[in-house]
Amino acid sequence: MPRSRSLLAPLCLAAALLSTPLAAAPVCYAPDVLRAVPGEEKVQPHTTSGNTLTERLLPTPQPVPAALSGSIRRVTLPAGVKMVALTFDLCEASSEVSGYDGALVDYLREQSVAATFFAGGKWMTSHPARASQIIADPQFEVGNHTWSHANMSVTSGASMERQVEDADMAFANRRAGAEAAGCRLPQVPERTRLFRFPYGSCSPQAMAYVNETGHLAIQWDVDSGDPAFLGAKGMAQSMLNAIKPGSIVLMHANGRGKQTAEALRILIPALKAKGYQFATVSQLLAAGTPVIASTCYSERPGDTRVYDDAARAGRRVLPVQ
Repeated sequence: MPRSRSLLAPLCLAAALLSTPLAAAPVCYAPDVLRAVPGEEKVQPHTTSGNTLTERLLPTPQPVPAALSGSIRRVTLPAGVKMVALTFDLCEASSEVSGYDGALVDYLREQSVAATFFAGGKWMTSHPARASQIIADPQFEVGNHTWSHANMSVTSGASMERQVEDADMAFANRRAGAEAAGCRLPQVPERTRLFRFPYGSCSPQAMAYVNETGHLAIQWDVDSGDPAFLGAKGMAQSMLNAIKPGSIVLMHANGRGKQTAEALRILIPALKAKGYQFATVSQLLAAGTPVIASTCYSERPGDTRVYDDAARAGRRVLPVQ
């Protein structure tokens, strides 16, 4: 079961490494360039066009402190502090070109809501402009979500390592793209520092590799369920009921979330009315003590078995999340 770790030195180190203040940044993208384009949220059939990964030499990673290894579920905050981290997966499987929910991102910017995006390398490569824009935005941070949404409980060896490394390489390429657009990004690392396991599933080998390559494994304690057709009102109310101070909330911004943008227009005002502040995952970690599990799961240990069995058999049981 998850346990709260409160060793001061590792947490101070985490705060130093991960805290990314929302300081003013130079305007390097015009507002009309950032604005949503109707239809870009739609998932399209796979194409090889634009999916070539440019090789790039990355800095040597430093392993995460031992006290921060494992699956981070949420954060225990000091009494009276009400913060929540909204997170959005930008994943893209090898069989598709997923979308970009621009209406969702526009609303986060409009409301000055900090958020963390976990982006797949393939998604960043097939959506180069959007990936660069999100990386450059000081309101957001971007973590690694593997190259092609691989199930990391059954992917092993060199293939498993490439899923992590290629996503970091894609991130570095899109960071360079933002710099080429005129953005100054001293606060953005050349490698991602956060990682999310697809399906909430991992093996001990995959967890060890993720931590050894300098990534904190960030899971969630509130699942929006947005790939299902739950309806905006019901989805928002379900999240509102489950969120507590220090929660990490799972949603999607790749066109796989159903009515996620509409649900946010209900959820965010309701959380503000309750006195919540919105933080990136890194800011949330810097504010408290992470609750860490030794294994991966979605809501309870063992609940990802259906995805794991399907991956071993080469099947997909649900739309990619």
